[in-house]
Amino acid sequence: MSLLERIVVDPSIFGGKPVVRGLRIKVETVLALLEQGATHEEILRDYPDLEPDDIRACLAYARALVANETVEAVSVAGTP
Repeated sequence: MSLLERIVVDPSIFGGKPVVRGLRIKVETVLALLEQGATHEEILRDYPDLEPDDIRACLAYARALVANETVEAVSVAGTP
């Protein structure tokens, strides 16, 4: 199974947001945890249904999106 095959978009799960292997764990959630500094081990402990390759799949999915998009000016709330 390729990493990206672990990411599923199903309109009946979270309105079509990308999730990991059809679980009710959003890619967005995993990426937010990584952004906040959580380690892979912490994420796997807190979400026992996840596998190490699921975290890698979330990163691969994000990279694939960024690689295929042009990014306009991005502003983050709370920054000048």
